[in-house]
Amino acid sequence: MLERRPRKDDTEVTFVLPREDPPGPVSVVGDFNDWQPGVHTLQPRNDGKRAVTVALPADTTQSFRYLAAGDYWFNDESTDHDGANNRIHT
Repeated sequence: MLERRPRKDDTEVTFVLPREDPPGPVSVVGDFNDWQPGVHTLQPRNDGKRAVTVALPADTTQSFRYLAAGDYWFNDESTDHDGANNRIHT
């Protein structure tokens, strides 16, 4: 699930997943971090989920996926897909 918060020059996008599904650490990787795992790792929240917030340029389209332990790549089913990757419009 994605949460968006528009700001003056960008959009804060929060990537949210259940705390333990999938188990272990999960990173969001995409165009905005040169597809580098570990740069944006989801952290536990008080609501029983885990999340990470990334500031993305306004009026852009970004591709991303999640990477979990064991080299398990997966999509966010709440977003658009372009085949293999998720897409987010800011």
